[in-house]
Amino acid sequence: MASPLRLALIAHDEKKDDMVAFARAHADFLAGCDLVATGTTGQRIVDACPELKVRRLKSGPLGGDQQIGALIAESAIDALIFFVDPLTPMPHDVDVKALMRLAIVYDIPLALNHATAELLIGKLRQP
Repeated sequence: MASPLRLALIAHDEKKDDMVAFARAHADFLAGCDLVATGTTGQRIVDACPELKVRRLKSGPLGGDQQIGALIAESAIDALIFFVDPLTPMPHDVDVKALMRLAIVYDIPLALNHATAELLIGKLRQP
């Protein structure tokens, strides 16, 4: 039996509602994944989808983005869905850039908006 897909979920504040809606729409698939998320995003997902088990790390600005980056570097994440808000300045922008850089360096699938997340999940659902 294959091990479950290890999927990281992150959303900036203005995109958390979108991430919750995405998780609800794909809860059947996500239930079979090993999910990890930054703190607030993870809590919002669990509140909306109590059937999902989500390992919550620190919030992004408090180190959660770096924690997920470390998991990527340790080959403990297979794919990353990160709903980025490009219109709001982020005080921890350097952490966000470092996380994206690690996803690129380690060649893991990275979806940065709803459209690419749908494509990624569609591909991952295929046998």
